[in-house]
Amino acid sequence: MSKVISKDNIFPENKDVWFEGIMSEYGDRLTKLAYNYTKDWNLAEDIVQDVFIACYKEYENIDKIISFKAWIFRITINKCKDLLKSSLFKRVVTNSNLLTFTKSSELPPEMVLIKNSEEEYLSTCVLELPIKYREVITLYYYEELSIEEISEILKINKNTIKTRMSRARVKLKILLERWR
Repeated sequence: MSKVISKDNIFPENKDVWFEGIMSEYGDRLTKLAYNYTKDWNLAEDIVQDVFIACYKEYENIDKIISFKAWIFRITINKCKDLLKSSLFKRVVTNSNLLTFTKSSELPPEMVLIKNSEEEYLSTCVLELPIKYREVITLYYYEELSIEEISEILKINKNTIKTRMSRARVKLKILLERWR
């Protein structure tokens, strides 16, 4: 892991090799993280592209970053939150006909298959959580980060993280019971 991140192990002229390593190591994880915020795979991919552009631009300063993983997650989360706050995003989502499809009582065939899988079923319930609970659940259980790392990434007190985790578990339990 440190091989991919550190410039010490590669020559400066191998910036592209370093960049490809970052993309292969973090691409899927960051896209899933962004998807947890946007609930739109295409938007999540766009956000991750922006994150990788930021990484590429910061190559010369990469040795100054204490925790690369926390840094890249923080950038992804910030870009997601910026998008969710943007007026364009709000107009597109609220005026979209997609809401009528997602609120339909009948699931499309591909969603029936997803619903049958226990893991996908749980993921769907996690996506139903409010963002402040969804992000701590995602970072703790899916990314396997510690409370301390989550606190550093989100810039939130450790006790607040623990409280959100507890509340998220309660809400998740209710959602799981309601679906069954």
